[in-house]
Amino acid sequence: MSFLEHLEELRTRIIRALIGIAVAFGASLTFSNQLWNFVCQPAVVALKTLKVNPPVLIQIDPMEGFNIIWFKLPVLCAIFLSFPWIVYQVWAFVSPGLYRRERRWAAPFIVCSGGLFLLGGFFAYFVVFRYGLTFLLGIGLGNNVVPMVTMSHYFDLFVNVMLGVGVVFELPILIFFLTLLRIVKPSFLVQHSRYAILIIFIMAAVVTPTPDVFNMMLFALPMCILFYVGVFAGYLLVLNRENRRFPWGKAITIVVAVLLLLAGVLYIAITRYHYKLVPHWPFLTH
Repeated sequence: MSFLEHLEELRTRIIRALIGIAVAFGASLTFSNQLWNFVCQPAVVALKTLKVNPPVLIQIDPMEGFNIIWFKLPVLCAIFLSFPWIVYQVWAFVSPGLYRRERRWAAPFIVCSGGLFLLGGFFAYFVVFRYGLTFLLGIGLGNNVVPMVTMSHYFDLFVNVMLGVGVVFELPILIFFLTLLRIVKPSFLVQHSRYAILIIFIMAAVVTPTPDVFNMMLFALPMCILFYVGVFAGYLLVLNRENRRFPWGKAITIVVAVLLLLAGVLYIAITRYHYKLVPHWPFLTH
């Protein structure tokens, strides 16, 4: 393909991605009220935890409710829903330059990237955002301060956290993609992993909505795990190129042994030390 043909193909893929976003936006509009109730739920829970009455968000602009509930929120939802389709368009643009055996990774690439993005959004919503918001709103309590959160400020913070964590969870896909293009090697990443971990903690300190160490660790630890997951995926790709196989039998045995050990520790904690499982973080309380 010539340079102009590449540009034409890129334009086609961008248009198709935008069409997918438009379709998802139209579908999201029909559930705008339900989506808003879902989005503002962490704020309501945080305000109730801090015993703020009434536990509601504040609208200070006549157009604020319309702009957020009927435009910005459906756009955000459309981005999450259409993300696998957007990733497919990216892959369709890049795949002609890859070897035939490397194109077989298309379906796992699309499924994993979309799944990780959604997983990052769920992690941000159910763990990071809830506890970070409670911490932020509770800082001024006791100092003649009552939290009054506007819709705009809350939604902006919500979008930053959701999209930020969703993009961060794409780290394994980025590492795999760079390995696929032979830009990096898993061995190089392992040898310099200490620098990667340092960068991860710096990113966590920037992305986290609160300045405390606990909430920063909520970001950093999953990012470190995702980094090594990406390195492992790249290692599997290298083995496939070299016609070698990974010792899945030994690996599964080790994983099962570790899970059994953790299950034993959990059983002892519940039966001997009277811990209880709860459906929220930290999932185990005394």
